[in-house]
Amino acid sequence: MRIAMLAPISWPLPPTGYGPWELVAHNLTESLVAMGHDVTLFAAGGTKSSANFVQTVPHAFSTWPTDEWNRRRAFDPETGLLEGPPDARVLEQMHIAMCMERAARGEFDVVHSHLHVHALAFANLIPCPLVTTLHGSAWVRATHPMLLNYKQHPFVSLSDAERSLLPDLNYIATVPNGIQIDRFPFEPEKDDYLLFAGRLSPEKGPEKAIQVAKQSGRRLILAGLIEGQYQEFYNTKVKPHLDGKQIEYVGLLSQEELAPLYRKAAAVLFLINWCEPFGLVATEAQASGTPVIATRFGALPEIIVDGETGFVVDSIDHAVSCVEKLDQINPNNCRRNVESRFTDNVMGTGYANAYQAAITQHARQQSHP
Repeated sequence: MRIAMLAPISWPLPPTGYGPWELVAHNLTESLVAMGHDVTLFAAGGTKSSANFVQTVPHAFSTWPTDEWNRRRAFDPETGLLEGPPDARVLEQMHIAMCMERAARGEFDVVHSHLHVHALAFANLIPCPLVTTLHGSAWVRATHPMLLNYKQHPFVSLSDAERSLLPDLNYIATVPNGIQIDRFPFEPEKDDYLLFAGRLSPEKGPEKAIQVAKQSGRRLILAGLIEGQYQEFYNTKVKPHLDGKQIEYVGLLSQEELAPLYRKAAAVLFLINWCEPFGLVATEAQASGTPVIATRFGALPEIIVDGETGFVVDSIDHAVSCVEKLDQINPNNCRRNVESRFTDNVMGTGYANAYQAAITQHARQQSHP
């Protein structure tokens, strides 16, 4: 198949730190290329890929030169123009348009968008199907009018839980995110510390992880991004507990830096309080042979085999009791769960099948408008 991969442009592919959508787009692109498909990747400058790479903007938003991004908005009397920083909306529209113009010329059999809802407006203007992976966009109620206006176009959900957020869309498949499992070496022998990996934000539950660690008497390592809008949350709910001994924050880590922490952790704590459509951390941990203790929200009950690869819990006290049962989890079961369900190869096959379903559906709609 001739596949156009429309990636997000917040981070280059593959991302070196945060950037889950970019990571999924990268893993999927590499898998499809290895399968023999003709993939054209539309992404930001700095991207490295085995696909036919089209640079749509010179830099990803996260790596844009600071002096340009922070340029003050001001009228320049010499030029007569309002000067200022780059406009992210304009850049994203240029990014999408470069892909869609080539699609309109018939260069692709399918376009796959990872861009929230922003490419949907082009869906009726190209001669091939536009497949949209939700990546949690249906969680935001403000997106529903756009999604429902184009609901006849093909959508892919990351989990059954994600479908429940907006069940009226034309779902052609559920394809869980896949990881490059070799980047997370298996380790059966564990230390006694607990690990939190993810954004340090209220819905991710880092403060709950701290509670579990304190009540269970275990050491806790926290790793992840502190977003600007959650700095106050971090300052009040997380930072006061950091002592560099029992509770330690090690910053935002790359996958290479995080992998050793996964390998030796007794468990990863994933105590979210929202309907997360997937959870790459839960697969990365299990790939390393490390169980996950997670709340019963979103896709986590679909990712974790309760009692075999971790525990699905309903309260802090329940999580604390499960810390005492970690020796009941066989690390081999954790690894096998990912090998059979959550690798990039499994994801690539799932999307190849989804593309074919979208192409077939599109052809049928075109012949019977």
